[in-house]
Amino acid sequence: MTLSEAARRTLDPATRAYLEELEGNARSSKKAEDRWRRKYETLEQRYEVLEERHRLLLFKRFARSSEQEPVGQQQLFAEAEETAEGVEPDETEATTLTVTVPAHERKKAGRKAIDPRHPRIEILHDMSDEQKHCGCGEELVRIGEETREIVQVIPEQMWIERHVYPKYGCHACEGSGDEDRPAVRIAAREATILPRSIASTALVAFILVNKFVDHLPFYRQENRFARIGIDISRQDMSNWTIAVARAIKPLLKRFVLMIRDGPFIQMDETPLQVLNEPGRANTTKSYMWLARGGPPQAPVVVYHYSPTRGGDYPRSILDGFEGYLQADGYRVYRMLAEEIGFTLVGCWAHARRRFHEAAQASKKAGAAHEGMKYIRRLYEIERQLRGEDLSSQEFVDKRREKVRPVLDEFSSWLTAKHQTVVPSSLLGTAVTYALHEWDALSRYLDRPEITPDNNAAENHVRPFVVGRRNWLFSGAPQGAEASCAIYSLIETAKHNGLDPFAYLNYVFQKAPLIHDAEGWDQLLPNRLDKATLTAALPTALK
Repeated sequence: MTLSEAARRTLDPATRAYLEELEGNARSSKKAEDRWRRKYETLEQRYEVLEERHRLLLFKRFARSSEQEPVGQQQLFAEAEETAEGVEPDETEATTLTVTVPAHERKKAGRKAIDPRHPRIEILHDMSDEQKHCGCGEELVRIGEETREIVQVIPEQMWIERHVYPKYGCHACEGSGDEDRPAVRIAAREATILPRSIASTALVAFILVNKFVDHLPFYRQENRFARIGIDISRQDMSNWTIAVARAIKPLLKRFVLMIRDGPFIQMDETPLQVLNEPGRANTTKSYMWLARGGPPQAPVVVYHYSPTRGGDYPRSILDGFEGYLQADGYRVYRMLAEEIGFTLVGCWAHARRRFHEAAQASKKAGAAHEGMKYIRRLYEIERQLRGEDLSSQEFVDKRREKVRPVLDEFSSWLTAKHQTVVPSSLLGTAVTYALHEWDALSRYLDRPEITPDNNAAENHVRPFVVGRRNWLFSGAPQGAEASCAIYSLIETAKHNGLDPFAYLNYVFQKAPLIHDAEGWDQLLPNRLDKATLTAALPTALK
């Protein structure tokens, strides 16, 4: 209770001083209380943030992690790093989300038939002549048959091609040594990608497919070759990889030109440990960059090793590019968009990933799940429209019509949530990321070839990530560069429906014979077909 100034004047000086002391103590106590309350609230928020991050780490460590959700049995999100089951939709969502399951034919149960292209050897299991007589005395008549197909295998086999070059000389004049009368004549040797090597193009292609498709490190392949009596060291395989990668550089330059000439590029990067980098410790983190683009019907993929995550490599790819680049929220892409002038498109998979992590760390369904529902609606619209027979302009117009209301509603929800959520929490991070990237995230509506996410590029990162778990690091910068070159050929071939082994074998055969730009253009995957590649395989493998 505070006395009025008039009442204070009626008090004697001692009482007035005592009263002022009490009021001062009360004010100090109030300030201390407010200070401790603020500190408590800060510590409580910090505890909640740390607790949810702890739950997220436990979930990632022990649970099956995924960003897929079983909505109508459709796979809406295909992340590069993770595959498993996701968060179940709650009951409230089931009343608002309608899922249309397309008509389908029921398949016959049983084992899938073996590909008829594989050669067959028929083995007849017939009865003896005595068993072919009926008890009534008549001979049995064949009325049909039963068959069973089993797959046989011959363990890995190799053979040696012994190329013989006879020498010829003239006994009459024994040759003068000039051009018309050489002392010795011998057939010219054909140009090969690995001169003076025991490796055929098929063997090199086989080794590279083993490593970069099936993720078998060279030391394991060395042991496999030893078991069949072939002495090929891991150092030989490493040297061959570097040599063929150096020989196909002109082809990779055409890959880059195709990417830059296309209307739409996707980029991503992932860490890579490289040893023996000049001036850097072996524990320093390097990066592998990936660019995907070119003609929408025949895209190409290019990998590139860089010691840093700076903008030098993406600038070399994007310099002069005026189309659309889709990538995550890494600041280098935004900086280059302002510098060069291309249009930056965001990735909804990256935005959703943050809401998914917040949902994993949450004890119950809440705002994080609600944010995921908005993004799920965007993917559902995209899936439905992709399944319709629409022209490019019809698709763009219809997508804008259906998606815009969802984006407007989601934007309002994010803005309101941003005012109440703790910024350092997982949900706060997800909301902040979505708002910061909002303009870029909305630009996928502009072009029909652009999808909501950057998953097509991330899916090409996956083989590299899986392989990295087997060989852990590259032994030197030139080895990392060679690996990126081979990955570029293999992933582009796969993306264009070609067998990686057959494509590598064909490229390695033709590369030493090319002397002009048109010759390299003929090795682009969109210029080749399966029949051409098959015809170039070793005879025993056709």
